[in-house]
Amino acid sequence: MPIHHDTDTKRRRDDFDEFPLSFARAQALFFLLEYTEPFAKERLAEQLFEQISAVQEKRPIVLVCIGSDRSTGDSLGPLVGTFLEKQAPTHLHVYGTLAKPVHALNLAETIHSIQTTHYRPLVIAIDACLGRLSSVGHVFFSEGPLAPGAGVQKELPAVGDFNIKAVVNVSGFMEMMILQNTRLHLVYELAELVANSFHMLDAKLSAESTRTTISFTPRSM
Repeated sequence: MPIHHDTDTKRRRDDFDEFPLSFARAQALFFLLEYTEPFAKERLAEQLFEQISAVQEKRPIVLVCIGSDRSTGDSLGPLVGTFLEKQAPTHLHVYGTLAKPVHALNLAETIHSIQTTHYRPLVIAIDACLGRLSSVGHVFFSEGPLAPGAGVQKELPAVGDFNIKAVVNVSGFMEMMILQNTRLHLVYELAELVANSFHMLDAKLSAESTRTTISFTPRSM
């Protein structure tokens, strides 16, 4: 369910093309990269680690991978979730896979389940979006909630302390048709980048946890 929004106001189609610049001004944190850039996954992982380390306070990290396996362009979130589920991360709780997608019909239920299952979760929402031609293939990481479905005129609850969006195609009229005709190759590459970045984040968190444990282990007399 591609989105287009800022922190306070859902965007309408007539200002959709202003997404990258307007969104940057609206966010305290705004990081973007193109998926073919050298060391793209390392750069995104470093940003994730930096931001999460600053606010985590031992809060459980929950990823909400939004989308549907019934639409090529909208399958980015479930692909990310599926890739991560296979990697079995230690420090990340993953919601939304190809087998069990999080979409318009169960998003509110999923949010409720997360809030009742995890104490003060730090939620990162992941979704596909449409944008300018020059933005296709870019991944955006920003602070604040994500408003799923706003780009296709759906009213859904906002979700996330942080959000990641990947631009899978060009915005315009008949967005649902555009999503159906989005190339799977691009969606797959973007999903793999995001998933690998989170895998690296999980490794960094494990290393940090190990260092902390060692530093607080009392020496034997």
